[in-house]
Amino acid sequence: MRRPEHASQVSRREFLARSAALIGSMGVPLLVSGRALGLNGGVPASERIVMGGIGIGPRGRTDLACFLRNPDVQFVAVADPQSDRRRLVKEMVDKHYQNSDCQTYHSFFDVLDREDIDAVLIATGDRWHTLASILAAKAGKDIYCEKPCSMTIAESRALADTIRRYGRIYQAGTQRRNIGNFIFAINLVHSGKLGKLHTVHANTLDPRTTKDWLPAEPEPPKDVCDWDLWLGPCPWRPFNQRYVNGGWRGFFDFHGGGILEWGSHTVDLCQWANQADDTAPIEYEPQGNHVHATYANGVKLIMRDTGWLGLGTCSVRFEGDEGWVETGDSGQVAVFPESLRSEMPVFTMAGTDPSTHIRDFLDCVKSRKQPASNASVVAQSHIACHAAYIAWQLGRKVRFDPVKEEFIGDDEANRLRSRALREPWHI
Repeated sequence: MRRPEHASQVSRREFLARSAALIGSMGVPLLVSGRALGLNGGVPASERIVMGGIGIGPRGRTDLACFLRNPDVQFVAVADPQSDRRRLVKEMVDKHYQNSDCQTYHSFFDVLDREDIDAVLIATGDRWHTLASILAAKAGKDIYCEKPCSMTIAESRALADTIRRYGRIYQAGTQRRNIGNFIFAINLVHSGKLGKLHTVHANTLDPRTTKDWLPAEPEPPKDVCDWDLWLGPCPWRPFNQRYVNGGWRGFFDFHGGGILEWGSHTVDLCQWANQADDTAPIEYEPQGNHVHATYANGVKLIMRDTGWLGLGTCSVRFEGDEGWVETGDSGQVAVFPESLRSEMPVFTMAGTDPSTHIRDFLDCVKSRKQPASNASVVAQSHIACHAAYIAWQLGRKVRFDPVKEEFIGDDEANRLRSRALREPWHI
């Protein structure tokens, strides 16, 4: 049974403050631990962000380790349909806090129903990212969600609109927005030192996905792996252990393809470089496994997986009339003209490290300011990736209206803007 509406309006911190005041007025000594009071370098309970996790696999545990390194985070619970993943997270959290307090749940609704939890880390497979984030927002939680954040254009819009409607803080796991070498490259573009921007390049992967499903295997007991919950909004498919062991990538129902896989990072950076965080390209044309797009301002966006300088994964390149810059996950930067190199610091942070990005999220949870990869920003970059994938699927040029978020005069392309969700799930 849910609590009365008026009760839910009292925050956890307000409740603690009121309780303390009441006890004090009764003349009863209030015994509070030094840690709760923030002694010995600790963070007082009133300043800690209480967090839970939903679907925490290998990448999620990397994120979790970063969250745990922040003393103003208290991680208290994890939900996952797979028992081995629940166990690994609990062991990790309990070891960090030197207790056995981390609660484990089969259903993520148990995490969302806890009124003491302020924010959630969502690191499920791609199929769940949008729906889990929307349900978390409706439950009053702030959200750090791994990428890609949506499977379709329609999901991208629904996510951004829901986050705005419920006033939640949302950070997508596109951490390169908070990593030094990428910021340097963006700032170089915005400074005008490369001249007028004309082309941006995004490192993407092979767009292909398959509908050749793996053979059916006996389902495990529900408490070991709840296959129905694992599938979630996806169409029913027979169980295969490879899927739940992380081998779901490349299968159409579970994965948005290689343009989305890396483009959620690199196209996002190209959008930022072009100062196009509020729009998307208007034309997309496949070139083999690459897609060439054009913005309304004439800037070209080239999504490609070949011809890079070898500066690391998820590379980007920005070209202006008077110079260019390229960088990637290694932290190395190549520039032209070479005179620009004199103002470039040394970057040592890997592009895969979410530490600074997570700190940005935590600061924004407290300040209520918008983080770098907020839902409105990532909606537009994901829409660009989805539109590019649609053009590649159709094997032809398509024109797109970024205001209406629909393809112009193209019913076939417009039908691909959304996917049906399996009952009872809906957005």
